[in-house]
Amino acid sequence: MNDEQDTVSAGDVFGYFNELGIITQLVTAMFAKSLPDGVHPSHFSILNHLARLGDDKPPARIASAMQVTKNTMTHSLKVLQSRGYIEVRPDPQDGRGKRVFLTPEGRAFRDSAIGKVSELFGDVIGAEQIAIMRRTHADLVKMRKHLDENR
Repeated sequence: MNDEQDTVSAGDVFGYFNELGIITQLVTAMFAKSLPDGVHPSHFSILNHLARLGDDKPPARIASAMQVTKNTMTHSLKVLQSRGYIEVRPDPQDGRGKRVFLTPEGRAFRDSAIGKVSELFGDVIGAEQIAIMRRTHADLVKMRKHLDENR
């Protein structure tokens, strides 16, 4: 690569992440329509995090991963716990600490929500959009991992 290809402008960076942000807003709004009253996309994100990366985590670690305050996480965990999607148990290593566990109901809810949103998007996404998704997915994963490692 030459220097011109390696040089990135503020407009390039902003434009790229601005598009991702707008896509995120549009997708989140659509996804919210598929969730039951009182369950927000942010709550789903917690369930998805626990399903993808494993549970038995302290609330503070989940809050850090979601980039929210401990108070916000406490509220979200109470919502999820009241619906039976998670269990919050004492930390056996730390008498004051807690650990969060995904319940079978929480896993089933997550899987069902993914199915419902896929149906919603089926009405919007055609062959061209599927081709774009397949072509860019691996690059987005690389970008996410890089940003996550450097936050």
